[in-house]
Amino acid sequence: MSRTISTTPGSSQIMLRIIRAEDERRWNDDLASLLRDQDTRLRKRAALALGRIGDERALPALSESLQTDKDGDVRQMSAFAIGEIELPAGAEALFAVLDDTRQPSAVRARAVEALGKIGAVLLSNTAAADGKAVPPKPEDKTLTRIRLAILDALKFESGRRSMPDRQTILLGLTAALRVKPDGAGPVIVRFLGYSDPRIVADALNTMARLRLKDANDHVRQLLNNGDPIVRANAARVIGTAEDKGAFDALLARALNDDDLRVRASAIRSLANLKDMRAVEPLVQRGNTLIASFSSSQSELLEISATLGRLLPNNSNQGAVAFLRWMHDLTKGEAVEVEIAFARVAPGIFQNEPYRAEVSRPNAGWRQLSRRAQGLAAIRDVITGAATGSAGDTALKDAQLELAVMLRRRTTPALAVSDILQAYASFKSADTSEVALSRLRDSDVIVRATAAEILGEQPASEANTRALIAALSTGLRDKDLNDAALATLDALAKQKSAAVDDAIKTALDSSDHLIRRRAVALLKANAVGDFSNRIGTVKTRYTNADYLRALSRTGRKGTGTVVTSKGAFTIEFLPEEAPLTVDNFIQLARRGYFNGQTVPRVVPNFVVQAGDPRGDQNGGPGYQIRCEVNEVPYERGAVGMALSGKDTGGSQWFVTHSPQPHLDGGYTVFGRVIRGMEVVDKIARGDVIRRVIISER
Repeated sequence: MSRTISTTPGSSQIMLRIIRAEDERRWNDDLASLLRDQDTRLRKRAALALGRIGDERALPALSESLQTDKDGDVRQMSAFAIGEIELPAGAEALFAVLDDTRQPSAVRARAVEALGKIGAVLLSNTAAADGKAVPPKPEDKTLTRIRLAILDALKFESGRRSMPDRQTILLGLTAALRVKPDGAGPVIVRFLGYSDPRIVADALNTMARLRLKDANDHVRQLLNNGDPIVRANAARVIGTAEDKGAFDALLARALNDDDLRVRASAIRSLANLKDMRAVEPLVQRGNTLIASFSSSQSELLEISATLGRLLPNNSNQGAVAFLRWMHDLTKGEAVEVEIAFARVAPGIFQNEPYRAEVSRPNAGWRQLSRRAQGLAAIRDVITGAATGSAGDTALKDAQLELAVMLRRRTTPALAVSDILQAYASFKSADTSEVALSRLRDSDVIVRATAAEILGEQPASEANTRALIAALSTGLRDKDLNDAALATLDALAKQKSAAVDDAIKTALDSSDHLIRRRAVALLKANAVGDFSNRIGTVKTRYTNADYLRALSRTGRKGTGTVVTSKGAFTIEFLPEEAPLTVDNFIQLARRGYFNGQTVPRVVPNFVVQAGDPRGDQNGGPGYQIRCEVNEVPYERGAVGMALSGKDTGGSQWFVTHSPQPHLDGGYTVFGRVIRGMEVVDKIARGDVIRRVIISER
């Protein structure tokens, strides 16, 4: 964790320059020159700023700092910053660090982490948008070297059993899950026998995300480990490995473990094993928990989802009765229940009284949205089975019901996006026509969805003309840029001179994210390199705002979130994320979060809040820059939700357990210091009554 930088008049002005440059994403040689300052802490802070700005021109200065600075803290931050820039040109300096085992452990650890970030970007570029293989690129050799370097670093640490470096192991495991190296299994499983539960848990996390099937017997034993995160992650590995021999042990954890995080992970994994013996005990467990629905909602939703995956088109009486009960309790507003209901008993789901519920004038947007998602699930179930004419009729009925929802004037705008996506999943001949009809909708998210659907259809002159007109509208949106970004992506797939000219108009947008997307698309379509048009960010902040944010350095500040389940307190981290903290405090003080519902809860992952729309698409009408830092996502970490780099606004989340794959990718700006038991109890739909800010 970074230390406080002195607040003498001179250093305050320097910090003001740094924070403004970060906020504007503005590169200059003056910032790089700070890497030669006499003040160690200032050099470290400048290195972080160069990484956050992300300009390739900073790589030579950061590489030199990594190799020659006398201070280990500065060198490790330089490695972290190179990883933030995410370009292969920075890899050579990182390789040199790992080749020198005399380097301080913190420097080596951050070098491994940085290679993981660079490798992840290279990996994402090795496949075409349609998922087909593409010809090898020069940077593929760099990716190969990165994969080998990460595995070698982990092998080296595993060979030092008497004195391994914990941080290098943890960051190396996360780097491995990012770059997906071949032959990772035998290396990763070496860490399952460590006494440190965090190392074991992270090794299991990497195995689950890479879907490794090594050491099944050892993983089964870890279901009995004393640490709940180890047990939860062992359950995840059993599911992704589809280890059917672990069924009994996994079911026992799903039904009886005293930690919800473990039960939730085990319940999800039972779906992967596809063993029907799980159905009856899960239904019994669900029927028992329904009596305490308010406190058991999250677990009941997990059971519902797993039953839906285990019983496609099965109409199991016990499961249907349970899902009907859950439908009534959730008022048809829980997506897990509606999808499961539709999958298990499509004939019942498509008939009365359930069809009639969403035809009422007072039907809410969540009811309509969830029913639409359930109807789309019917398509998946029926097309995957030989159901004959009855199946064809069910598909036609589902599609017709969705069409009626879209035509109905009383359908709330918040539901239209999900209904459109559900309708498009049927791939009917009129999909383009239906999407085109919504390309002028007043709701930004609806227009964004319509553009995304059109981008997946065969290119046509009609679609191109409509998308060009929609881009002009999207570029004028004031609060949300979703429609403009989605329309740009859809246009880029049309590939014509008129499309290229339309995309170029986005280079004049005042929105930095739109300009950046336009430059990337033009480059990908071989139109030209317009990188000089990206420019800097037009920030909302003044010098007074920056000074207010910086003034919190060294001071204690908290936010107490009062919810319908109780209160929890966040301690802010203004030194690591000054502008993110300031943004949250300003929103809270004006009552922005008051009365909002919690739209997302994933047991053993996160509670997410801060969306005024309630559909996870809302925001305050602006974006804030990422302030990625070295604070890890431990249990109780508070981070900013994103839909891409620099897209934060008002949505934030709290982690139920360590989430290493989020480290260095999402801004951590606080941690829960009181009331984690309340966070654990929060369910989707609970209400944030107010947020009380205290600064001293």
